[in-house]
Amino acid sequence: MHAPPFRLARTGIDTSLSSAGRADPCCAPSKAQLADLKRRTRLAELDAHLHCSIIGTCLSTHELRKLVPKFTDLDRQRATDLEIHHTAVELAIEGGAGGKALQKALDERFSGAIRLFDKAKDPDAVLALWKDALKNGDIPPAYWALMTHPQTTMSVRQAAFGDLHMLSHLVGAANRADIRRLVALEEENASLRAKIDRQQGRLQEMSLQRDAAAHELEAHAAHAKAQDADSDAELRAEVHQLREALTARDERLALHTNRREAAEQRAAAEQESTRALRARLDDMDALVKTLQAEASALERTLQATAGDDPSERSASLAILERMRIVYVGGRPGSNAAIKRIVETAGGEMTVHDGGIEDRKGMLAAALPGADMVVFPVDCIDHDSMNMLKRVCERGHIAWYPLRTASVASFVELIGRLNADAQTNTQSGGAPRFCLRHG
Repeated sequence: MHAPPFRLARTGIDTSLSSAGRADPCCAPSKAQLADLKRRTRLAELDAHLHCSIIGTCLSTHELRKLVPKFTDLDRQRATDLEIHHTAVELAIEGGAGGKALQKALDERFSGAIRLFDKAKDPDAVLALWKDALKNGDIPPAYWALMTHPQTTMSVRQAAFGDLHMLSHLVGAANRADIRRLVALEEENASLRAKIDRQQGRLQEMSLQRDAAAHELEAHAAHAKAQDADSDAELRAEVHQLREALTARDERLALHTNRREAAEQRAAAEQESTRALRARLDDMDALVKTLQAEASALERTLQATAGDDPSERSASLAILERMRIVYVGGRPGSNAAIKRIVETAGGEMTVHDGGIEDRKGMLAAALPGADMVVFPVDCIDHDSMNMLKRVCERGHIAWYPLRTASVASFVELIGRLNADAQTNTQSGGAPRFCLRHG
């Protein structure tokens, strides 16, 4: 094929005379003509022989069926695919509104391929992009971008047209093979239809037999129902009695359930009360043990202080000897008695009421040099107690809370500390109680 089966409607402009200033200015191409060379070729400007391949390759019949009837009198539903195709080719050749619509549809659909082909700056590059698209099978976008590219020459269009033409032969050969397979499938389909018809006949016959058997069973059931009509009354009476018995049983069950729930609630309440009483009893037992310990300690102290043996008095309150105690809070009567006990044992005691009459600011000043700080938790406010704990911890001074402001609580604490100190001394180890830090 030495010449393409088409001709270009737009001829090129020879710009060779404009080089080197040798051409006559009147014969040189204008700026408009040079700009026209750089723009893409329009669909109407292509040779009429190319429109058939472009329309048939780049636009589907479904798209043409929606677009072509807008510019012609064709019926969108009744027109054949061939009529739609021929009419679209005629619109492309005419170049009117229909041709512009086809041009717009092709540009919008293949905008990506157009941008890809815009990178080609010469015919060889355009042809190379076409070959790549041919290998990848992405033919419609590349075909439209090649046909309208400003650098596409007649030889490039001829090569692309030839490739597409040979590809159509290959597709036709494949279609013939598909047709042969279709004929074989139709024959197989016919045999399968015949087989299905035979099976449908058998199923219909079996359905008739089933209906006859169902009618016979219905007749037997009606006869049996007639025979059992007499026994139905007895059965209904028995069912009525059973239902009444079931109702009575449900009522008794509901009654017992309510009683059980009430008993469970009472038991839960009794258990909660028992737990509360047990906790209270444990508290009372602890209080009784504490009171017994305080009474025993007070009794021993009184016996030791009232006795004539000085060694017994010193052994009972030996820990108080040369000890400086700061007593915070309490009551005036018990504080005086406690102070006499401490001084009798050879110790020193400073009393601070926790801020009732004495200023709280004097509390921190009274603590330095103290060996031990004691305060009853029932006769001291929380602020003074918290401040006292912080000052004692900062000054590494031992502090002991008393259960009450009674003399017995103080004596029990001193007796316990004295017993611990004596036990540690007798065991030969270092005493756990420090006269200064507790």
